[in-house]
Amino acid sequence: MADLVSYVIRKILLAIPVILLATLIVFLMLYLTPGDPIVAIMPPHATQADLQELRAKYGFDQPFIVQYGKFLMRLLHGDMGQSVARSTLNVDVSTLLMQRLPKTLELMAIGLTISYSVGIPLGVFSALRQNSWKDRSVMVFTLIAYAMPSFWLGILLMLLFSVYLGWLQAEGTVGGFSSIILPALTLGLGNAALTTRMMRSSMLEVTRQDYITQLRSRGLPEREVILKHALKNAILPVITVIGLDIGWFVAGAVVVETVFSWSGVGMLITTSISNHDFPAVQGCILVLAIFVVLGNLIADIMYAFVDPRVRLG
Repeated sequence: MADLVSYVIRKILLAIPVILLATLIVFLMLYLTPGDPIVAIMPPHATQADLQELRAKYGFDQPFIVQYGKFLMRLLHGDMGQSVARSTLNVDVSTLLMQRLPKTLELMAIGLTISYSVGIPLGVFSALRQNSWKDRSVMVFTLIAYAMPSFWLGILLMLLFSVYLGWLQAEGTVGGFSSIILPALTLGLGNAALTTRMMRSSMLEVTRQDYITQLRSRGLPEREVILKHALKNAILPVITVIGLDIGWFVAGAVVVETVFSWSGVGMLITTSISNHDFPAVQGCILVLAIFVVLGNLIADIMYAFVDPRVRLG
């Protein structure tokens, strides 16, 4: 147990410079991006003196290294700065994130649920019917679902279930739970395809092991062999990549929330970019980067927990 704790501490310490590097890259990209957020919020008749005064107020007139240093100092005190968009001027970025983050977490949670509730049974079903037409049908489905861009899949689902059938809400959060079904399906189906393929491969490998053959030779029912013995071992590789899937969902949430006008962090990023709201973009990217790093950390911990050789190596 002590070696696992020390392994986790090492991974946490290694995650800190990764997050700092992510903030540096995002800050530099925004610094080099064409466009002036001050011009976007000031009226057309504003003078150069007015623009310069507001730039000085928000620190946009200072060199890059000074701006980045002040950004890090504010972060140490839990301050992500204030929005410079016209609609949310002077609102704390942390306040905007706290309003939007629950929606993104809700979307990711339901998307993950859909991904594994579809992917794991389909993978087992496909493996037990290897090389049959059912197996090939599942593989074709996973190929299409994984290759299709999330924005295109979202538009197709919106056309089918909202426009033609009229069953579900097409956008926003006004429809209650029904409004989250389509974005969650869009987010979850792509990862469900990957989960299906991984589960199928793992199940095929396990069912060819000698101990499975021995269990069958003893006359155990096939259902018990598969569900009680084979599935328990085959599912381990899938469980250990749950943390890595968080990165998939973080990236997908930005696109899916934009397509469905879902008021989460992803939607906030796109609107902030279009409004040249650099502090809000920096705060959003920082939060999403932390999620990706935490996802990789969870995956590393799961690997170490399942296979002690990882933490002892």
